[in-house]
Amino acid sequence: MARLQAIKEEGHWPTLLAAFFYFDLSFMIWTILGPLSTEIVESFAANGFIMSSNDKATLLSLPILSGALLRIVLGFSVDKFGAKKTALVSQLLVIFALVFTYFLGEGITYNQLLGISILLGFAGASFAVALPQAGQWYPPKLQGLVLGIAGSANFGVVMGFIFAPKIAELYGWQSVFLLEAGLATILFFTYVFMAQDAPSNVYKVNPKKLKDYMKLLKDKDTWWFNLFYAISFGGFVGFGVFLKLYLMDTYPTEMAELGLSWLAEENIKVIAGYFGALCIFAGTILRPIGGAIADKMGGVKSLYIFFSIVVVMTVLNATLTLPFLLVILVFFITMANLGMANGAVFQLVPQRFAKDIGVMVGIIGAAGGLGGTALIKTLGWSKATFDGYSAGFLIFAGVTLIAIAGISMVKTRWRTTWGATSGGRI
Repeated sequence: MARLQAIKEEGHWPTLLAAFFYFDLSFMIWTILGPLSTEIVESFAANGFIMSSNDKATLLSLPILSGALLRIVLGFSVDKFGAKKTALVSQLLVIFALVFTYFLGEGITYNQLLGISILLGFAGASFAVALPQAGQWYPPKLQGLVLGIAGSANFGVVMGFIFAPKIAELYGWQSVFLLEAGLATILFFTYVFMAQDAPSNVYKVNPKKLKDYMKLLKDKDTWWFNLFYAISFGGFVGFGVFLKLYLMDTYPTEMAELGLSWLAEENIKVIAGYFGALCIFAGTILRPIGGAIADKMGGVKSLYIFFSIVVVMTVLNATLTLPFLLVILVFFITMANLGMANGAVFQLVPQRFAKDIGVMVGIIGAAGGLGGTALIKTLGWSKATFDGYSAGFLIFAGVTLIAIAGISMVKTRWRTTWGATSGGRI
């Protein structure tokens, strides 16, 4: 309670609250194609366009790819024009994309939807805006709590999976875009009146330069962290966005049976959304737990544990024909450990790159988005090539094993160099 009181007294809580809502809603919008994937595919099929597995993967991966790259672009914009202006312009572009999609209606083409997907990346890039917007108001002793509050965005993803399929069932999938456009418009005006950039006597801007990024990209530790986060966050967002499509492709009969017994009023697309939300919630709620575990036992040992469990679960999913509820349990455990691995990675990054944390957040955040894009495309390729997802799961498990081997390679050097003076457990 004392720390929460300090947030009210030492910074600007309306800005923090606005940043939280902006980030949370933005993540819901960024990933909305995931919970609507089957509805969109069926809508296009009814109009004569049958999406291939690669078409589906491309559609789902484009917002993730766009968001990853735009994080760096918006990071530069925050330094040059300020976080508030950057957030408002980005929000207008997102609102335009949502409204445009709704008014195109059933006549929307696949290529038009791909263009919309790219614009949705501006919502995913909110990571590079909301965190600086909130953090610049607060002293170092409160940064962890402040950024944790502002960055609690994955709940938006959960809400999207819970409500979007039901709304789409009742009113059509385009209506979800209209609803989100309305929420985004309310948020736009909320941001106008509540959010403020910190004055120069509170926060001095230290603009990032391209050479800052190039310097850090020459550091081999940057690439290790990129790999770790490409697996942890990339796995989380990639599986999260693709999960409903996977369940609909693989377990339609089992979900229909559940609909008759447990959820008689729901169709299987809504049920798939509920189970997707459950698995995403696991990774969301346990991310800070992963950071706390890493604080206690060290980020290296934590990543060993989290990644090893992910490998086991992914291989199980790839090699065994599991009953539906057991598959959900496997995904729940997988997403939980990916979420905790996210927290563990960012327990280590500030210790290694304390003076360059702003730039590193942009680089590693982009790597996470690229990892998610690669995972979605790999799953799509696996389905198209082998009429199943096993190869995609095994490739992800193999890359995770490479990351575990990488941890073994760097742990001694990390602990005897920067880790010896970092002040935290490595």
